[in-house]
Formats: sequence, C-alpha cells, structure tokens
Amino acid sequence: MASISILELKPGIKLSKDVHTSLGGLLLHKGTVLLPRDLDILRAFMVQYVEVDVSDADARNGSKPPAQKSLLNEKAPTEQVVSSKNSTFHDEYDKLLLLVKSANQSVIAADLPIYELRNQLEATIVHIKEYNPLMFTPRSMNEYDYIYHNAVLCALSSYLLSKWSGLQQKDWMQAAFAGLFHDIGNTKVDPAILFKPQPLSAAESEEMRRHTTYGYQILKNVTAINEGVRLTALQHHEKVDGSGYPLRLDGSKIHVYAKIVGITDIFHAMTLNRIYRKSQSPYLVLEQIHSEAFGKLDPALVQTFIQKATEFHNGTMVRLSNDQVGEVVFTDRNNPTRPMVSVAGEIVNLVQQRHLYIDEVISSN
Repeated sequence: MASISILELKPGIKLSKDVHTSLGGLLLHKGTVLLPRDLDILRAFMVQYVEVDVSDADARNGSKPPAQKSLLNEKAPTEQVVSSKNSTFHDEYDKLLLLVKSANQSVIAADLPIYELRNQLEATIVHIKEYNPLMFTPRSMNEYDYIYHNAVLCALSSYLLSKWSGLQQKDWMQAAFAGLFHDIGNTKVDPAILFKPQPLSAAESEEMRRHTTYGYQILKNVTAINEGVRLTALQHHEKVDGSGYPLRLDGSKIHVYAKIVGITDIFHAMTLNRIYRKSQSPYLVLEQIHSEAFGKLDPALVQTFIQKATEFHNGTMVRLSNDQVGEVVFTDRNNPTRPMVSVAGEIVNLVQQRHLYIDEVISSN
C-alpha cells in the first residue's frame, strides 16, 4: 500500500483504502479501479492523496512514492465546516453533480452512497439563498448530463417549494431527497432509449414509463430516506385528475413530495437543454405549468412556486424575447410572469403585449 498524490494518479489504479470527503462521507470504496470520472470526482472534492496498491503505483510511476499522510483526516471538524462555508454555491453544486453522476452510474452494481449524497446535499443547501430557479445556470452543461443536472436542480427547487408551501422543517430535506432521486429508475432503462434523439416508439415509451417502478424498487431498501421519497420515484408522473402513470392515482393518493417534484421536474425538464429539445424561457414554462395546474398539478403548490420564484423587486433587469433589455417597474401579482418593463424610457406591459415575454433575468436587487 502506498500514498500517492492525485496529480500522479492514472486510470486503472486500484484503491487500497476507502476515500472520504472532508466532511467524513465515503467517496470511493476500497478496491475501486479508478476510471477517468473517478479522477474528476477526486479533484472536485479536493482530495490530496489516496492509498493505492503498491504494485499499481510502481507499475505506473516507476518507483514507490514516499509515504504520505492523507491530508483529508488532518483537518479539525471546525476547519471542515469553515472550508465548506467558504466555498461557493457553484462549487458545491458541481461536487453534488459529480457525486450524483457517479452514484447513478454504479447504483445497479453497488449500494446508493446515501450518506455521502446527504452530506453534499446539505453542503449545497448551506448556500440556498444564492439559488433562484429562474436565474441559476450551471457553469458547464452538456445534453448528455441533463439527467444529473435535473436531479440536482429538482432537489434544490423541491427543498425551496416544500419550505415555501409551509411543510414542517423535517420535510424539507426529505423533499430535496425526493427531487434528487425521482428519476433514479432511469439507471435501469436502456441508454439507447434514454438518450434517443428521435421520438420513441410505443414500446420504447412504455419502457421509459417503467423508470417509475424501477426507481421505487431501487429505493425500497435505502436507509435515511422516508417512504415519501420512495413514493415520489413511483408517483412523480401521476396527475391529480388520475390521468398520470404508472397507477393513474388521483390527487388524494399522491404523496405531497411527489406533487412537489411533479412541478419542479416539469420546470427543469423544459428549461434545460436536452438531446431532442432546446431549453425554453423559464417565464414561458411557468405560464405553461400554470395552465396545466387545472386538473393536472396541485394548484396551490403551482401558485406558490410561481409567486415565490418570480418574487423580484422593482429594478430587476431582464431581457425580453425581442432581445431588448429593460427594468421591471411593476408586477401584478395576478400575472407574476408578465410585469411592466421599462425599455428605453417606454413602458412595455407584457400582460397586454402577449407576443413578448421575459427570456431571461439578467440581474436582480
């Protein structure tokens, strides 16, 4: 066994000791043969050294590296907390994204690293005041990572919506888990179907729908989550009028977490770039969600999500769909997605000018 700097690591080396995050969560198991994505995860979590098999280290570096103490376990708990608080929201988001990606890619063969995911989710939520569903854009995004971004964003937005809607504080983190794991069943769907850029056949659509039951099966024995999280994986495509799937439940039988994630999933699915569809304006998406609330989504939760997400002060700078930049000067709470915007000294009333809409928020006070 030898300690080696991650700067010297190469794919194919086997770990001889578990690797932990600075918060103590398990990151990679002993015996893991490192893949390129594992090296990315180690760098994202600022791991300095790892313990590897001596034969692997010798074969790749020509000699045995000097023994080094792992720097991870030398930090005092107080220093670990300070380090987390000094990081940015984007930093913690990227770490959670990598951890979710790793967990999704290995969940069929290994247990879900629930405590590591919880630690990193909590570290990200420390910065939740920096997050607004309408304004946040990941630093890096490609269409093939959509499912991982959607999981993280649904977790954050579901945490907020559970808080905004008056659920007890003990439910906020569980609602975030529900958002994080709602599509975990996709790991059992054929990638050729999951990433197909063309419309799916009837048989392929049926297989895609099975991700809900697959997800419940994956989560049914996972500890540290409650039954509502498991039911969300099963129910997040159910509709309150009974027209959803897989069980065609009516609203009284759908768990509140599933109702919350049903809204945040639609929002992020439509505002993120996907292989077969480009992202849409978050304001237009909110309008579509509002129109679907009648009979499909929980209307009270939809109203809360729209009102809170659009709760900007006058002075917010926005870009309109005609590419003009203006300043929000008045918001009618009956039409929160269509405020009055001052553009070059003229007032544009988006309630009246329906052909225009807010394409993006540039800055808010």
